[in-house]
Amino acid sequence: MNNALHTLESGRSVNQKKLISRLRRLTGQAIDDFSMIDDGDRVMVCLSGGKDSYAMLDLLLSLQASAPISFEITAVNLDQKQPGFPADVLPKYLEELGVDYAIINQDTYSVVTRVVPEGKTYCGLCSRLRRGALYSHARAHGFTKIALGHHRDDLLETLFLNMFHGGRIAAMAPKLRSDDGDCVVIRPLAYVPERDLERYAELRTFPIIPCTLCGSQQNSERREIKAMLQEWHEKHPQRLDSMFRSLKKVVPTHLLDTELGDFDSL
Repeated sequence: MNNALHTLESGRSVNQKKLISRLRRLTGQAIDDFSMIDDGDRVMVCLSGGKDSYAMLDLLLSLQASAPISFEITAVNLDQKQPGFPADVLPKYLEELGVDYAIINQDTYSVVTRVVPEGKTYCGLCSRLRRGALYSHARAHGFTKIALGHHRDDLLETLFLNMFHGGRIAAMAPKLRSDDGDCVVIRPLAYVPERDLERYAELRTFPIIPCTLCGSQQNSERREIKAMLQEWHEKHPQRLDSMFRSLKKVVPTHLLDTELGDFDSL
């Protein structure tokens, strides 16, 4: 465990220690279940300045210290040149933490705000441009894995977004190869509920940097799905856990996809 987390655990309450232990366990379980990290990997941890990516970096550093394998970690931030973005926050934080890091400077903000019509959400184009910049950096610097901070609730939200607006059943893969075949993407927080990450961010007092692009759009479809899931959780606390377990217990023969079921031979 890195010194920051060791100091954190030593001075906290029982509930706070349980939270840290649970996050380490869930992250380690996801990494193990989907073979996310191998011996000798060079992991590029994408750090946005939000609670999720801060927590992911923290937990990977903690697991790195006790892992039976050896792997490298480098934090990488994409500075998209959003107005008011505090460019000094992440370098200062990472230097104090003693973590190897790199900052990519690319003005995707101007592209998105110029191309996307007024009233439309920026998320789609923004994510494609961001993904392209990060993948290019990973290829150029020989990283073997790209770690993204999507959590359990992100996976569930994507499932419903695809059903409601895409007409298909699909969430986010915990591990996948990019379309060009050059990059392997992993999501170590795939098992972690967002509410635990919110508590952890408060506990660690991360220097959160709000998103002034996608995060400023209040009526996005993802935001509506998030509100729906939050209402379900408040009324039926176990519902989200049950829905998430269903993603690991798919019964293809009980769906209507003729590519998955051999209906002709029955």
